[in-house]
Amino acid sequence: MAASGRGLSRGIGASSCPAWRGAHWEARGRLKPEYDAVVIGAGHNGLVAAAYLQRLGVNTAVFERRPVIGGAAVTEEIIPGFKFSRASYLLSLLRPQIYTDLELKKHGLRLHLRNPYSFTPMLEEGTGNKVPRSLLLGTDMAENQKQIAQFSRTDAQAFPKYEAFMNRLALAIDPLLDAAPVDAEAFQRGSLLQRLKSLSTLKPLLQAGRVLGAQLPQYYQVLTAPITKVLDQWFESEPLKATLATDAVIGAMTSPHTPGSGYVLLHHVMGGLEGMQGAWGYVQGGMGALSDAITSSATAHGASVFTEKAVAKVQVSSEGRVQGVVLQDGSEVRSKVVLSNASPQVTFLKMTPQEWLPEEFVDRISRLDTQSPVTKINVAVDRLPDFLAAPNAPGGQPLPHHQCSIHLNCEDTLLLHRAFEDAMDGLPSHRPMIELCIPSSLDPTLAPPGCHVVSLFTQYTPYTLAGGKVWDEQERNAYADKVFDCIEAYAPGFKGSVVGRDILTPPDLERIFGLPGGLLGPQPGEQDQA
Repeated sequence: MAASGRGLSRGIGASSCPAWRGAHWEARGRLKPEYDAVVIGAGHNGLVAAAYLQRLGVNTAVFERRPVIGGAAVTEEIIPGFKFSRASYLLSLLRPQIYTDLELKKHGLRLHLRNPYSFTPMLEEGTGNKVPRSLLLGTDMAENQKQIAQFSRTDAQAFPKYEAFMNRLALAIDPLLDAAPVDAEAFQRGSLLQRLKSLSTLKPLLQAGRVLGAQLPQYYQVLTAPITKVLDQWFESEPLKATLATDAVIGAMTSPHTPGSGYVLLHHVMGGLEGMQGAWGYVQGGMGALSDAITSSATAHGASVFTEKAVAKVQVSSEGRVQGVVLQDGSEVRSKVVLSNASPQVTFLKMTPQEWLPEEFVDRISRLDTQSPVTKINVAVDRLPDFLAAPNAPGGQPLPHHQCSIHLNCEDTLLLHRAFEDAMDGLPSHRPMIELCIPSSLDPTLAPPGCHVVSLFTQYTPYTLAGGKVWDEQERNAYADKVFDCIEAYAPGFKGSVVGRDILTPPDLERIFGLPGGLLGPQPGEQDQA
């Protein structure tokens, strides 16, 4: 991380001692020698598990390595006065039942829905005094068609049918997210009784098949084919296809031409907020406010959450049964149930005694591919970006496009593929794919008056650089400068508005948040498909 610009503050180096101020959580009660259940890591998944267990009367303790709860769903004041969702920055996939069961609104959760939600400005030369075109998408289908017709009237007519097609697939698959997975092992090797019991796991899958009906082959293609192949069957204009394709590659080391990239796109239309399918939103106070609400729900029923209490290892008895955990400071905490919110690699390769794990299982875990293309850059600015394609209001107040996911270097799917190819050669993309979000456009509590926080979710950046280079300060700053140059082309004056910046490359995301390979998604849980 490094600073750029002037004014309120300077950024800090990712390898130096952090100067940010996080939302530190004060544990309630003293550490006990024994609990009914222990959760390793206070990421949002671990906190949800603790909240449910405690509601069932299971005395539960959560141990977090960092001084701030939330895992990748955190709010951190990296630059004084500016509060950043430092890792994940959007909410959509958290299951509706969790909101209800844990009473998250009662515990302070507030959401800001976005409409419109997507803005793709063009870089167009030779247009004279004309404003460059842009593509703005929201919940108004007629307005979406008007926007798309700038590029293709045929695509404008096809878009409602495409949306209905994708929504039907999301509707079919959505119930599977709350159902137990099919027990394939029982079908293959189980006893007759086990096979009969496992038949119940097939019911949601069969129901999904009935919803999809005769179009099942087309839907199968969405899940297995390159997203370019899917989109080419629907549309002809590159700005629309590239905008939609960003949701098929974001957070993944894949190209729009990679088979299976269509599934990632589906992953982004399956969520929802406030009963609106596919809606994404900002959390009031940043993503850490979500983690705080879940924690408040858990502790209100008696759960204990401890920060700066790293778990060193899981204790296993001579009979192979879990007995508890040993903390980094040597403290032993007994428990017959241990849940891990750490990654599979950390859980099974570092914390669990290897002699109790099958060799084949350990080998599979060690070969998990979690390489990330993402460098997250958090930016403090003293004014809103002023896009050539959508000039700012005279008073500088946020306009509808400022609340969107703003897609830069996304006018053509070929641009996305070339950016991917750079990373395959061990190089940061020459023209990175950039998703720019300004949550303070809807939530002014995140920044001082007139100022804003900007989230840059950029790719592709390889974990390991070519030529023996490492992600040191020089390489971080060189890449961030390239990203800022790209933004400047769309919004002149952006670089002059920067107060400070926080640069998190894949190794930084791994070191700080415990994400193997730096694997990060825009919304919490996306990195682990929760």
